[in-house]
Amino acid sequence: MKTTILAAVVAAAIAAPVGASAAEQTRLGVLECTIEGGVGLLLGSSKNGTCTFIQADGAVETYTGTISKLGIDIGVTGETYLKWVVVTPTGSEIGTHALSGKYVGVSTGVSLGIGLGANALVGGQLKNIGLQPLSVESGTGLNIAVGVSSLTLDPA
Repeated sequence: MKTTILAAVVAAAIAAPVGASAAEQTRLGVLECTIEGGVGLLLGSSKNGTCTFIQADGAVETYTGTISKLGIDIGVTGETYLKWVVVTPTGSEIGTHALSGKYVGVSTGVSLGIGLGANALVGGQLKNIGLQPLSVESGTGLNIAVGVSSLTLDPA
């Protein structure tokens, strides 16, 4: 229940900076990431991964990156899979590898064998791209995490 409420709060928090309503946003596609497993330290963690951006027109871009968490992040996780809907304000120009850059936001996650989480982030080259939770996170391990997250993406 708490995770569901936090996920709703996260979704509301991400929608405001990127656009006031869904009618003012353009859905660019979906970003899917595979993040390496590792150990969460009491105050944070940093893990590498690879991401694929599947654009609405079917074009595909590949990125490498790092996701870092600052806050409570305790436990051990296996490989984790994240998926975000990528949006930008309607009328924004985007080009090749437009997702490159740094994103920040809030995240929550719990793993007891199989885990679930939510991550809402804003950033990119022009700070006008939102990664909205459909960012459903799935993975394995024994872990709890709540805090501020950052994701840095570079073209592969």
